Order: sequence, then structure tokens, then C-alpha cells
Amino acid sequence: MTIDPLELFDAWYAEARTSEINDSNAVALATSDSAGRLGLRMVLLKGHGPDGFVFYTNQEGRKAADIAVNPQAALLFHWKSLRRQIRIEGPVTTVTAAEADAYFATRGRDSQLGAWASDQSRPLDSRATFEARFAEMQARFDGGPVPRPPYWSGYRVTPRSIEFWQDREHRLHERRLFTRAGDGWAEGMLYP
Repeated sequence: MTIDPLELFDAWYAEARTSEINDSNAVALATSDSAGRLGLRMVLLKGHGPDGFVFYTNQEGRKAADIAVNPQAALLFHWKSLRRQIRIEGPVTTVTAAEADAYFATRGRDSQLGAWASDQSRPLDSRATFEARFAEMQARFDGGPVPRPPYWSGYRVTPRSIEFWQDREHRLHERRLFTRAGDGWAEGMLYP
């Protein structure tokens, strides 16, 4: 009987949430542009379930531009304290406006203001310029709620494959690979 890899992810993620000191939800996100140039950066997982793994970002930055032309991505969780990692690959879609609004409302006010103040991934002449823009956003939304910027949303990576890697002595690691098979999953092993 094949184990549900999403249930296994939940178990490993729950362990990571208690053992990793900083950002157990940090995940490396790999994308590529239309010319095949790769981009890799850390993002924070903000939701997951049977439909996929969700992160949020400015849709005018490089990662969003990559996804617009090549809606495929890879995620890598690495939990050093557990000596484990999980690789996820699959297509990427945008979350609904309602999902993005709901998540944005949970962010701290300064993070909300920062989303308005930042031209993510674009050149910045000085830190002072960014701080001045942040102050402008503080004044603009003083005393009121901060709405989600129209260029800020989330993305969902729907897993096509999930690999669980567990460190073992003498580099005899264990690698379990789950791949989509119809409505379910096929499980196999990989050599370390």
C-alpha cells in the first residue's frame, strides 16, 4: 500500500516546526525564464494541502515574471536539524483573489506597508529611498486598514512529484520518490 506523500509531508513538517529554530517554513523556490535561465531564492511556505504548496510575493518581481512565461517550479525544504529534505516539482498557478486578500490581512502592518513600498527585484539607488517610500505608505494608510496591493498575490505549486530524503550513516541515504499516477500516487525508491 502506497503512503500518501501529503500525509508524510505533514508529519515531517510538524517535526520541523518544533525542531528548526528559524523559519521552518523556509523553502528554496527554483524557476526559469523563457530562455531557460534559472532563478533560485528562499520564500516562506504560507499554506499547503491536497491542492498544493502556497507562497506569496510581489507579482512584478523576477520570480513572478519567470512563472508567467514558464509556470513550472521546484521547491526544496532542507531541515538540517532533522537531517531531512523534501523536493517538490510541479505546475504553478495563482491563488484566488479571496485567498490572497485573506492571507494579506494576517500579515503584520509593517509587512503590509512594505508590500506597497517595495518595487521588488528592481534596482534601488539607496536604502534611504526605500525608507522614504515606506514612510509615505505609513502616512497614506495612517489610521486605516492596509489593502492588498493589486500586484501582490500568491502562487500554488501543485506537486507532480515529491521526494523525501533522509540522511543515513556513511552517505547511504534513503530517498523515496512519489509521482502522480492518475488521482493517486506511485511510490518508488532512488539510489542515494
